[in-house]
Amino acid sequence: MAGKKAIVVFGATGSQGGSVARAILEGKDFSVRALTRDVTRPAALVLQDLGAEVVKCDLNDQEAVKGALKGAYGAFLVTSYWNDFSKEKEVQQGKIVADASKELGLKHVVYSGLENVRKLTKGKLEVPHFDGKGEVEEYFWNLGVPMTSVRVAAYYENFLNIWKPVKASDGDYYNLLLPMKDIPMDGISVADVGPVVASVFRSPEEFLSKAVGLSAEALTIQQYADILSKTLGKVFKDSKITPEAYEKLGFPGAQEIADMMRFYHMKPDRDVKLTHKLHPKVKSFSQFVSENKEAFKDL
Repeated sequence: MAGKKAIVVFGATGSQGGSVARAILEGKDFSVRALTRDVTRPAALVLQDLGAEVVKCDLNDQEAVKGALKGAYGAFLVTSYWNDFSKEKEVQQGKIVADASKELGLKHVVYSGLENVRKLTKGKLEVPHFDGKGEVEEYFWNLGVPMTSVRVAAYYENFLNIWKPVKASDGDYYNLLLPMKDIPMDGISVADVGPVVASVFRSPEEFLSKAVGLSAEALTIQQYADILSKTLGKVFKDSKITPEAYEKLGFPGAQEIADMMRFYHMKPDRDVKLTHKLHPKVKSFSQFVSENKEAFKDL
């Protein structure tokens, strides 16, 4: 790794950060400084074995962040609203990294951002896990930090957890409870984010000061259901649930997900063609389901 420009990867033991760290290491263009709160975690040790420098760092600690970024060429930043369900905390973390990046003169930061839905819709919709990232994007650019925002589409992996198909009470089939009407919804596997980000780092002149919308493909909920049916040998259907019915489901975040779907109805910019150009092996939903049949078995 000696002599290579270093990319600092925040959240390197998480899904997105881990994908980015591995992809940059595989590309061999840069060295990787992988940041995590717990350097003894198995995921941290794996990155160390792959050649990353693993460093302990807490995103809430300004001095630790500054120390971790010292001497680096660039950084990949992903923040998580869901850890604390706090937009304010997420924005604060983003600003800490932006301030340190400006002070230390980083040449390229790639931020896992999203649109500020509240601002775009003049308060009609509120999606805090989008809105905070939108505020951070703006803060980076206003500070003059050389930054690219990658706005990632819905994860295919969501179909294994928060969007897990629900068995119908009145028949031998499964419902997909996603209030998208018949509007296509962009999707991508989180594992494919890393190779795209690595490509962005390799072409700074093309992507600095831009927002890049990532998507492997856009499908209607019935098309997602048809792929699940064909691959898993069970019947899946679009439940046709409305956003109004969805927000009454009552689980934490139901209102937020309903508003996120309303925002998806507006077709935010996600560039399938560009995503495939940056990562030609990006997986389709069909490939993802085929590769994860075991994970879908416990439906």
